[in-house]
Amino acid sequence: MTDWELILTMVGEKATTDITISKDSQGFNECKDSALEGGTIAKNTRKEIEQKTGKTIVSNENYIHLTENKSRKRIKD
Repeated sequence: MTDWELILTMVGEKATTDITISKDSQGFNECKDSALEGGTIAKNTRKEIEQKTGKTIVSNENYIHLTENKSRKRIKD
């Protein structure tokens, strides 16, 4: 992950945790709603940074690189 990807992941997770605690979310649906709100905060932050810098934050290299390594390991086994 790039620095910004890691930071925004942490923002989303922390926002979700704080929202869940403040709303005392119980059960799947309430926790799901809190997670969507936390994710929206991270998404909006990403979009604002991208707008101000004119650069994309999300990289396309990470997922492909990880899946190629897993495929190679399975072939060797």
